[in-house]
Amino acid sequence: MADALRILADLGYAGVALTLDHAHLDPFAHDVARRVATVARLLDRLGLSLVVETGARYLLDPWHKHVPTLLDDDPARRLGYLRRAVAIGSDLGAEAVSFWAGARPRGVAPSAAWNRLTAGCAQVVEWAQTAGVTLGFEPEPGMLVADIAGWRRLHDALDCPPGFGITLDIGHCRCLETSSVPECVAAVAGHLVNVQIDDMRRGVHDHLPFGTGEIDFPPVLRALVEADYQGLVAVELPRHSHAAPTLTAESIAFLRAAEEAARKESDDQIG
Repeated sequence: MADALRILADLGYAGVALTLDHAHLDPFAHDVARRVATVARLLDRLGLSLVVETGARYLLDPWHKHVPTLLDDDPARRLGYLRRAVAIGSDLGAEAVSFWAGARPRGVAPSAAWNRLTAGCAQVVEWAQTAGVTLGFEPEPGMLVADIAGWRRLHDALDCPPGFGITLDIGHCRCLETSSVPECVAAVAGHLVNVQIDDMRRGVHDHLPFGTGEIDFPPVLRALVEADYQGLVAVELPRHSHAAPTLTAESIAFLRAAEEAARKESDDQIG
C-alpha cells in the first residue's frame, strides 16, 4: 500500500479512496492502531487527502462476496466493520466514510430489508456523529438503494441527519439514472460528500477506463465546479489493478485534459 500511495502522489493525485481490506489497512488486525498511525504519517508526508471506502469483497466472509450486509439476518459483522471504519476515518481525518446498502437477501421481504437497512444506518449515523465523521452513502446498481431516488428515501427515513451525505459514482449515473450525468450532479449538489469517477455505458454496470464508455467528461467536471464540490474525485476501476501504474497515469492525464476542455468551454460561453 505504501508503494501505491507514493505512486499516486508522484503522479499528482491529491488524495486516495482507501478500501479497508486484508492488504489495505485491515480493520480487524491485532495491531490496527499501529497501522493506522503509520498510514497517517505517510499520508501527511505525501500530502494526500483521504476517503475511507468499505467495499471489501471477502474481508467479512471468505466464501461470499460482500456479505454479511446490513440486510442480512445477522448484520453484526458488517456493523462491526462499519464502526471500525468510522473510528479509522476519524483517526485519519478522512473527508468521508463511504458505505452502501447491499443486495436484498433471498427470502427477505422488501419491507423487512428496508427496516434492517434503516436500523443499521441509524447506528452508523450515531457512531459517526459522535466521532465527528461525515458519511457518504452510495447508491449502487443491484443493491437495495440503487439510485439517487433511493438515497433520498433513505435520507428522509433517517430524518435527514447532518453528516449523512451521498457518495455519487459518475459511472452509475450513466448506467441507470434517467437524468444526464451533469443533471445528477446538480440534483445532489447540497449533499455531495464523495465522488467516484469512471466511464460506463447505459444499462451495463461495468467500470471502464476513461474514453471507453459513453460519458462526456468536461460537462461532468464543470457540473462539479458549479456545485461547489470541494472533496476528492476518486478514479474507481476495480477490475484493472493488473495495470494499475499505467492506468493511474493515463487517468489523471485524461481528467486534466477534460478539466482544461471544461474551462475552455466555460470561457467561450462567457466570451
